[in-house]
Amino acid sequence: MGEGEEINVGEEERENISLKDLSKKLEEFAKARDWEKYHSPRNLLLAMVGEVGELSEIFQWRGEVDRGLPNWKESDKEHLGEELSDVLLYLIRLADICGIDLAHAASKKIVKNAIKYPPKFF
Repeated sequence: MGEGEEINVGEEERENISLKDLSKKLEEFAKARDWEKYHSPRNLLLAMVGEVGELSEIFQWRGEVDRGLPNWKESDKEHLGEELSDVLLYLIRLADICGIDLAHAASKKIVKNAIKYPPKFF
């Protein structure tokens, strides 16, 4: 979760990694660096908001962009992936520290939204 830091993840595992797997790796990462004392819900939320700001900067002066980002350089797409990952990793860690099963909560929210916003048939 720091620039230049890497969590050891094998090639095959990268393709099939779950939120629980990422949560475990983030916990191990924080423990190995004695960072757990800094991982309060407030600190993690503020760190995530900072990362959302960095993500926003990527789009700030581009106007609307096409789906799939066909006109973007590969280096820009890689940077976008890094910033999206920072946000995701902080979100997963925040949920874990708060005792929230993020996959379960997200699944329930999708069902709730489907009920709240049913498809319109014409």
